Formats: sequence, C-alpha cells, structure tokens
Amino acid sequence: MDRPITAGQLKEKSLFQDSNGSAVPSKTMCHNCSKLKVFLGALAFSFFAKGFSGSYMKSMSSQIERRFEISSSIVGIIDGSFEIGNLMVMVLVSYLGPRVHRPKIIAVGCLIMSVGAFLSVMPQFLMGRYNYERITVSVDNSSTSVSACSPAPSEGPAVTGATETLSTVPNAGCEKTTNSYLWLFVLVGNLLRGIGEAPIMPLGVSYIDDFSKEENSAFYIGLVRSSGMFGPTLGFLLGSFCASLWVDVGAVAVDAISINPKDTRWVGAWWLGLLICGAVNFIASLPFWFLPYSLPKEGENENLKISHLSVQGDHCKIDPPAQPQLKFSDAVKDFLPALRKLFGNPIFLVFVFLTILQYNSIVGIITYEPKFMEQQFNISVAKAIFLIGVILLPVTILGMFLGGFLIKKFKLHITEMAKFACITFLVAYLLNLLYFLCNCEVLQVAGLTAPYSGMKHLSSSKHIYMASCNAECSCKVDQWDPVCGDNGITYMTACFAGCKSSSGTGRNMVFHNCSCVEGRGLRLGNSSAVLGQCQRESCTKAFPYFLALQTACAFFLALGGTPTYMIMFRSVSPDLKSFAVGIETLGGRVLGGLPAPIYFGALIDETCLKWGTKSCGGSGSCRVYDTKEFRNVYLGLIAGLRAGCCLLYLVLSVLIMKRFKPDGKEMADIKNTGRSASKELDTVNKREILPGSRTSDESEETYM
Repeated sequence: MDRPITAGQLKEKSLFQDSNGSAVPSKTMCHNCSKLKVFLGALAFSFFAKGFSGSYMKSMSSQIERRFEISSSIVGIIDGSFEIGNLMVMVLVSYLGPRVHRPKIIAVGCLIMSVGAFLSVMPQFLMGRYNYERITVSVDNSSTSVSACSPAPSEGPAVTGATETLSTVPNAGCEKTTNSYLWLFVLVGNLLRGIGEAPIMPLGVSYIDDFSKEENSAFYIGLVRSSGMFGPTLGFLLGSFCASLWVDVGAVAVDAISINPKDTRWVGAWWLGLLICGAVNFIASLPFWFLPYSLPKEGENENLKISHLSVQGDHCKIDPPAQPQLKFSDAVKDFLPALRKLFGNPIFLVFVFLTILQYNSIVGIITYEPKFMEQQFNISVAKAIFLIGVILLPVTILGMFLGGFLIKKFKLHITEMAKFACITFLVAYLLNLLYFLCNCEVLQVAGLTAPYSGMKHLSSSKHIYMASCNAECSCKVDQWDPVCGDNGITYMTACFAGCKSSSGTGRNMVFHNCSCVEGRGLRLGNSSAVLGQCQRESCTKAFPYFLALQTACAFFLALGGTPTYMIMFRSVSPDLKSFAVGIETLGGRVLGGLPAPIYFGALIDETCLKWGTKSCGGSGSCRVYDTKEFRNVYLGLIAGLRAGCCLLYLVLSVLIMKRFKPDGKEMADIKNTGRSASKELDTVNKREILPGSRTSDESEETYM
C-alpha cells in the first residue's frame, strides 16, 4: 500500500498530484504546457490561413467576373456568400462553445475551408480553355493578312444601323448551357469557406482563455491575431502574381496571346491561387486532430504549491477550478432584458449604426478597389493588387497597432478616446474628399465616348458605331478587340477603324490603310493602328498622388479604429460586453458585409458603356466604363457613407462627454471598466447569450 504523499514531498521530488491523488512527475505538466504552445502555434497558422484565402478571393473578383462573363453585381453576390455561410453556423458555434471538442471542431472548420477552395477551382477544369473576344483575320502566303474591313458577309450580324444591339447567335439556347452557371461552384465554395471559418475565432480564443494563465491570456490572443495579419498581405501578393499569369497557363503558348494584363479581356490564373489556399487550409487543420479536449490550467504546477493545495493531515489534494455552466433556459430568459438594456444605452446604439456604415464603406472598397484603380488610372489589376498588399495593408496594420499603443501609453479614458477617434476620422474624411481631385480623362473610343473625327455619322443615336469611313466594312457590333489608331483614339475593332490590311501576328500585329484613322501629318486612310487600347498617360502620372493620398487616409482610419472599438467596451456594463460584441458583429455583417458588395457592384454596372458578348450569345462582363461616372459613383458612395460616419462620430462624442463628466458618477466607473480593458478579447468568448460573440476585427474576414 502506497503511503500518502505530503506537500513537502511533492515540492522536494518535483511531483504533483492529479485529481485521483496519484503522484505525477513535473514532466507531464510541462508536456501539457507544450500542448498549449502547440495549440497557440496551430491557431496562429489557422488565422494566417483564413486571412490568406480570404484576401486572395477578394483580389480575384475582377478575374472571376471576366472568366465567367458575369456582371459586378453577381460578383457581389458571390462575395456576400461568405458572410451568409458564416452567419449560418454562428448560432451553433456560439451556443455549443466549450461543450464540444474545440480543437477537432476547428480542424473540421479548416477542412471545410479547404474543400470550399478546391470546389471553387472545379469550373476551370469543366469549362475548357478561355476564348476571349477577337476578330479573325486569315493570313495568306506572305506576312500580310487579308483586310479586316471587308464588304464580304461575315459570321454574326453586321451593323446596319448605328444603334447598339447585341447579336443573336443562331444557337439561341447556348447561353442556358451548364457552362453559363458554373460560377455557382465559386459561390458554393465561398459559402463553405464562410462556414468553415466560423468556429476558428470563438472556439480558439476561448480555449486559450480557459487553459492559460489569466495574465498571459490577452498576450497569447494578441500574438495569435498579430500572426494572422500576415495572411492578408501574402494573399494579395499571391493574387497579384496569379493575375499576371494567363488563365490557361501551361496549356497555351504565351506568344499566341494577343492581349496583355492591362486589357479588360485578360483573365489571370485565378484558380491556381485557390489550389494553394486549399492546401494551406488543409495543412492548418492537421495539428488540431492531435490536441486534447482539455488541458490543465497553465501554471497549475505552481498553483499546486500556492493556492490549489489544500492539506488535510498529511494528504495533498488538488481542487480543480470550477467552470460555471450556463443553462440555455437561463440564457433565453436573460436575452430580452439584456437586449433592452443594451439598446437603451444611446452610446451603444449610435456605435452600432456607426459600425454598420463603416462596414459598408470598407467592404465596398476592399471588393472593388482593384477594379477602380484599373479603370481610372490605366494600370493592370495585378499591379493594383500588388500595391494594396505591399503598401495599404501594412500601413493599416501599423495604424491599428499605433492606436492601441497610444491608448496604453497615455492611459486615455473614454472621453479622450472619443475625441481622438473623432479627430482622426475627420482628417481621414477630408483626405477622402481629395480623391475627387485626382481627375482622369475618359478613354476615347470612337462611337462610344468620341466621334469619328471629320466623318459623317449615319445615325443620331447616343452610341454611334458607324461612319462613312467604315459603312461598307460589315463590322460586327458585338465584338470587342480594340485597336489604337495613330490619332490616339481607340476603335472597338480594326474593322471599325476601316483597316484594309495587317502585318505581323499575335501582340505584334499592326493594321494598315485604316480609312477612319487620321494620323498626324498623314492623309486620311494612310494611317495605321496597333492592337490594344490607347494609353492614357495623364492618368498614369496621376496615380502616384492618388496612392499617397489613399495611404494617408488608410493610416488615419486605422489609427482611430482601436480607440473607436474600445469605446464600446468602456460604455457598456462588464456583464454585457460579450453580448455587445455579438450585436455589433451581427449588425455589421448582416447590414454591412452582406449587402455592400451587391449594391456597389450594381451601381458600378450602370456606368458600363460597352458590354462583352459570351461566345454563345448574351451579355458578358463590361469592357469599357465611363470612367468619369465610375469615379463619381464609386467615390460618391464612399464619401456619402463616411459623411454619415462623421455625423455619428460627432453625436457619439457629445453623448460620451455628457455621460462621462469629469467629476460625475460615471467618471468614477471608468476605472472599474478600464481595469478590464486589457481583457476584452478574453471576455468576448466567455458568454453564450448571442451567436457571433467575436471581436469586430475578426468580422472583417481578415482580407486586410
């Protein structure tokens, strides 16, 4: 019979007693500590993985739009499917919480994200090679081809009038084939990504909180989230690389492609990055399968000596920490009073409306900023994505950290934080208004945005495609294969430029004897045209100023972001903090993250001047935008949403100043709520009243 082990013996022999009274070597306790570190590393990598795949999907919006020949509004629906998937399981994840095997649930979530990424790739292997719109010219025995402008009848309808009427291909039912709806694979894949991401934050953070020292918990959570911030940056860099590759890379000779990445028909290798994202998410799931349901509390070996040893005679016994279980019936009973108390708080109510408007503007920017840069400043989508990844995201991260550092350094209380947040946002808004000064000329397209110079038009319609110089060319109005004439004007095809011959092949093809092009110092009809749109040099020169302005704006917005978020914690009672986070997250996602990409995309579609045509008929993605209207709509939406934010910031500041007076009762409570400010992230996932009890930073899908 074993003799009972005393506390002194435990201390001398480095032995510890488990719940059964058995002596356990200290190595076992260290082994459990190492498991916590393994969990921290695995969770940090899963944060990286979800940010990596989320930002990559955002960066590929334009490529997906062109590959599937869909409108921007449908791209917005695909983007919003992530939010739908996330909200679908938020209730279940929040309620089950610690009642399930959290590491394995996180592993399942990572696997679901991996499946979603792989599912999104499927259309690439089902659709066949990408065939972009281009005119067909047959080459004779010499290096000179036959005329692009020919009176002979050609396939498809010719332009008999001057109005824009999309062609009706003989195969009328072609548009309704399976290929037309393969974008649904991407939508379902994005939906699965949203479902898979839902458990990572709440279950991961609560696991850390339960089994780490109280003083270490906030540090560990901050470390995990900081590691996750590298994901969006690398995701955008991968997006930039894939966007510069041809969609059928490896299957098509590069020399055979007659367009470049700046062309609106260019489609990058969007699927390649998704394969990498799927693999990364799969790898992220592996460590969680080998982690236990629970761990001893970190530092429990020391607690055995200090506080968790209750000596009874010569015996030593561990008192396991009690974890209160929240009954579902109690949660339901407390739900409405808690909700009433929260919305009875005017500061919190204004904060929720502010969050919703902020979500709308931020999600709209992240989704359509690469497209705006491309259309406005004549740069490729790949370059736009690259600049977002290497400049805007790091600056945003720096601003977030600096904002938190200033709060800690100067010990700002809620009134000072409100002033700081309000001032930084007003500065950012003023910088935002300066965007409108970055003017850029509209692309001059004959028949769309510019007349055929010196030509007699055959119609008084808004869009005049025909003139006397190309009236006999039998041009097809539904084609878009632009050429740039010597006069600096872009023509929809070489046929509309009235070109009679061409030389060269691929990107080096040059069209000659173009009857509609009047070159400098040349007679009408003796000018030439080259493949591609004409470059807008003034727009390219204005881009660095726009980028500098945008960088400054992003920095000030991020600088005031942390103080703004802390206002919510300081203005509600401690027992309602996690509930407040849930309401804020739910409101932002449902009324901001979900609708913003859809209505932004629908309004951008209204600025389209020339729609592409699918290979089997029907309208495709937009080829030419009215850049002036695009700028006014896009920047106007952002400015309008942020004007509402400015108003709410001022209202919020006034309410806080009235409630938290320097010598008032509320001011005395600031210290009480302030003491727990460093533990906000720990508190977020402890309550299970409302689904979605997550930090608002996580609610941004981590693409920034």
